[in-house]
Amino acid sequence: MDIHNRMNKLIELIEKYNYAYYTLDTPLISDKEYDDLYYELVSLEKSSGIVLENSPTQKVGDVVLDKFEKVNHQRKLYSLNKAQTFDELEDWFNNMVGFGAKNFSIEYKYDGLRVVARYSNGLLKNCATRGNGIVGEDITAQVRTIKNVPQHIDYRGDVTVMGEVMMRLSVLEEYNKTSQEPLKNARNAAAGALRNLDTKITASRKLDCFMYDILMSDEDIESQEQAHMFLDKNGFDTFNFFKMVGSFEEMKNEIERIDREKSSFDILIDGVVIKVDDYSIREAVGVTEKYPKWAIAYKFEAQELTSKVKNVIWQVGRTGKLTPVCEIEPIELAGATVTHATLNNYDDIRRKDVAIGSTVFVRRSNEVIPEIMGVAEHFSDSKQIEKPTHCPCCGSDLYYDDVNIYCTNEYCKDRVVAKLANFVSKNAMDIDGLSEKTLIQMYDILSVRSFVDLYRLSSNELAVLEGFKSKKISNYLNSIEKSKSVSLGNFIYAIGINGVGVKTARDLARVFGSLENLKVATFEDLISINDIGDTIAKNIINYFDNEKNLCIIDDLINCGINIQNATQSKAYNSIFEGKTLVLTGTLEGMSRDDASRILESLGAKVSGSVSSKTDYVLAGENAGSKLAKAKALSVKIISLEDLKNEMENVGFEN
Repeated sequence: MDIHNRMNKLIELIEKYNYAYYTLDTPLISDKEYDDLYYELVSLEKSSGIVLENSPTQKVGDVVLDKFEKVNHQRKLYSLNKAQTFDELEDWFNNMVGFGAKNFSIEYKYDGLRVVARYSNGLLKNCATRGNGIVGEDITAQVRTIKNVPQHIDYRGDVTVMGEVMMRLSVLEEYNKTSQEPLKNARNAAAGALRNLDTKITASRKLDCFMYDILMSDEDIESQEQAHMFLDKNGFDTFNFFKMVGSFEEMKNEIERIDREKSSFDILIDGVVIKVDDYSIREAVGVTEKYPKWAIAYKFEAQELTSKVKNVIWQVGRTGKLTPVCEIEPIELAGATVTHATLNNYDDIRRKDVAIGSTVFVRRSNEVIPEIMGVAEHFSDSKQIEKPTHCPCCGSDLYYDDVNIYCTNEYCKDRVVAKLANFVSKNAMDIDGLSEKTLIQMYDILSVRSFVDLYRLSSNELAVLEGFKSKKISNYLNSIEKSKSVSLGNFIYAIGINGVGVKTARDLARVFGSLENLKVATFEDLISINDIGDTIAKNIINYFDNEKNLCIIDDLINCGINIQNATQSKAYNSIFEGKTLVLTGTLEGMSRDDASRILESLGAKVSGSVSSKTDYVLAGENAGSKLAKAKALSVKIISLEDLKNEMENVGFEN
């Protein structure tokens, strides 16, 4: 294909994806895939010296929707040029230094919808989308529903404030739990809400807006740092981040830090924006038709791409629940080759309209299992995913409760192996040397079907298993013996009550103190505990009402299991009683699990993320983003020494 034909093909594709993204708010490909097409076109234009008249490299945004009133922007709004590598970023940095730049600002590159808000005499007058950079859509009524956008500010002059409307990831997760039409991602959620004429829909999305720039005639504002201070002073939300650097090394280190820590954020960012700080130098540097030369975006490695669904495999878990796993065409995502991605259940398949042969959005964050977020595009040969009628493992009948599908055979191989794997795990009975492969062997060869069977295996029986020589047999038997002394929290988690995870098991141990107390707990007793709702409370009651489960527990105790009763938190008058704490960093001489257990015993709630509701952050060595966020939110920071002092003050016995 010659250059002209390839350029025309790229323009056709980019225009198609621009229209879907900017105008319809229904993206067909990921940002990474779009950027690859765009920069291929840029490369061809540079190498050939040819720029076709309709090239998207020469314009900003896309079509302005007719259903909205039009707003003329005071100044043209530009896109951002992007650096794909640190070498490209360093070239830009050195070029700016050549113009006299000494300081640079670093801000998050938010993955939302850009908005422009005008204030006059301290009051919000109107808001608009970016549109094509010259004309936008009037979305004043929609933005007024966003609680962190000030309706009035202290500044009494005319000022235009620019920012990004986003949906927090926690809000998106909650919204999708009940929505009949789940939202594909946070960006799509925000864009769709803002460009909806029904402001009730906008308000229901619980959006946030983070501001990062201003336009004003006040000559006192001479730099990006001063602009940021103006935003903070006037009550705009800036997500508590703004960084000034003076060297490329500082810049690179800060970008790498943000890249490492971004997975802990409750918002989507896909990179950082770097700007020359001094406005007078910006004037000297200038702009192109599409972007300012004095600013650049450094994009992180993609966490979301599209791929085609090849097939669906149904996996059976320990409760008998069938979980659909999609086989997809291989993609390189967040540093790994991804060939499978999960969906929650059959209801999730229906709500997301996933079909075999269709392309879907696949997201992966650090080591989290890749998940299908939604459909990108259907094709003529796309096939609906059929609801299974029999268990894929044992062939038994299935039970469907309108959301999940369950195997009805409690001795189904996959189900038993999953139960055993949970039972022997570190936060349960902590029995070493039992991989899933070994548990499958035990099921097939030694007819292991229950927890108790693990305690009754002899040396001779173990010797027939692959890889079990004298040393491994001895290690297993020693581990079995050691596991017989178990904490109440670990035991509750080990027996596998539906919906009871590690934290809930520890909470139950802390509150009830003994297994006997938990067995007779009432519904009201259970729902009074933080994070235990109606469903989990009913699951706990049903578990202990089942005679077969009680027999399993008795059999385990008869095998020598000694459950260590927990000290109930009511015995302590601790400063941590009823407080929410977050742990971060390395705690010298104490594991994070042990610290969490102690805090919970003192009546604290241990959370995994820092928010405005956090009371304390216990910070150890090499604490990262959680510590930084805690400081930004003025959350009290304590040390391991503070915890030990409190343990001594209240007479805590570890």
